[in-house]
Amino acid sequence: MKKVMPCRADRLVRLCCRPTVRLSLAAGLFAGAFILLGGAVPADAGGLIRAPAVGGIYIDTEGVVSAPAEDATEQLRAAWEASLAPVPENLDPLVDLRMVSLRGVEAALAESARTDEPLPDAVRYLAGLQRVQFVFVHPPKTGEPGSGDIVLAGPAEGWRVDELGNTVGKTTGRPVVMLEDLIVGLRAAEAANGPGISCSIDPTPGGLVNAQRVNLTPQDGPLVAARKLEQAIGQQVITISGTPSTSHFARSLVAADFRMKRLAMGFEPAPIAGLPSYLDLIQRMPRSSSMLPRWWLATNYQPLAKDNQGLAWELRGQGVKCLAEQDYIDADGKAQRGAKAGGDASRWADRLTENFEDLSAQDSAFGQVRNAFDVAVVGALLLKEGLWDASGLVARQLNEEYVLEAYEAPEAVATKAAFVKKRGGWVISASGGVQVYPWLVANETVTENERLTNVSTRAVAPEGAGWWW
Repeated sequence: MKKVMPCRADRLVRLCCRPTVRLSLAAGLFAGAFILLGGAVPADAGGLIRAPAVGGIYIDTEGVVSAPAEDATEQLRAAWEASLAPVPENLDPLVDLRMVSLRGVEAALAESARTDEPLPDAVRYLAGLQRVQFVFVHPPKTGEPGSGDIVLAGPAEGWRVDELGNTVGKTTGRPVVMLEDLIVGLRAAEAANGPGISCSIDPTPGGLVNAQRVNLTPQDGPLVAARKLEQAIGQQVITISGTPSTSHFARSLVAADFRMKRLAMGFEPAPIAGLPSYLDLIQRMPRSSSMLPRWWLATNYQPLAKDNQGLAWELRGQGVKCLAEQDYIDADGKAQRGAKAGGDASRWADRLTENFEDLSAQDSAFGQVRNAFDVAVVGALLLKEGLWDASGLVARQLNEEYVLEAYEAPEAVATKAAFVKKRGGWVISASGGVQVYPWLVANETVTENERLTNVSTRAVAPEGAGWWW
């Protein structure tokens, strides 16, 4: 088994799309909108995603990402559900605050390494934690080195596997925080200072040049024209920075980005009201004000709250937002940065942001990426504020020794086009991604001593408690 270690982040590669390509239809000039993204469904989706699955994507052995077939997704869900051990009764109820001791998790990891036995599900899913809302630091007791601890806390309950293959809360449907994502967030903290963590799905310069040369005729019709553009652009490249591309964490970023664009393009309907596709939006407008949109998911936190001692911290806010801008591609297929997008593209991004809470409850890929954001912020916070030293906790397994499972790295996406009739020109867009700058979040803090002091009393382990309570 391959040991996965954090990599040094590179700057996010930003590529986007070609401006207007005009097409005459019948008596006059008409146009369509093409929004391009990977979406081909494999004929045989057996061996869909190695558990624990990232919802809503299929990655083959060549690293090509696509949407999975429904029957294969259900087979995966059923198989993974059957492999889960029964949830312990005392972990089953939905609670507003469950405490997870990193010292206890570290001990469980060390025991698993010593005995070569697999981790219990309760450890892998951090006792059913659904968000990291609080971080509490317990300095070691006088004369008792090694007694200090760092406690993560948030809402939690028992777990199940949902329709997308993600492990989620039994009643809420919100993804649990994965131990392996926490480990990546902790290990990537130093490298994420500055360049951050990101994934990006972009067409190649050569593919964009090919798209400009496509000969579209009135006789083609929308389906033929779409296929011509798909073939011309070919596969798009997935770039991951700041985290191992073979990690579950990275797959969570890619899954959320991939599914965001499928919703934008109307390849599948949003599971909630209030979020039409981008194609629906531009059909309603007299003219598209943003012909080359680029969407990406970014952090959306309020300033972190802390107590006077800097030993109790709260992550506040929704955590995730959607942004839009537009770039332009020159004749050589190179990106030329444009202004922040207005009009339709920004309206769609705002819709997703406004509806994110409901969306993440119905589509676990979005809740999963927020959990990844949370643990990345926790990693930056612990390092920036010297909380590892304050706790005296030596977490060798968490920070370097525990061997993470390596998954197929997502490397490419097949182009898929959708057509909508609209005046003004063809719209070709395929770019976007996910950007996480956890140190920027950790830099913004406010002091709220009384409230956090009251909450932190619950972070003290009761008599006889194990690694969670």
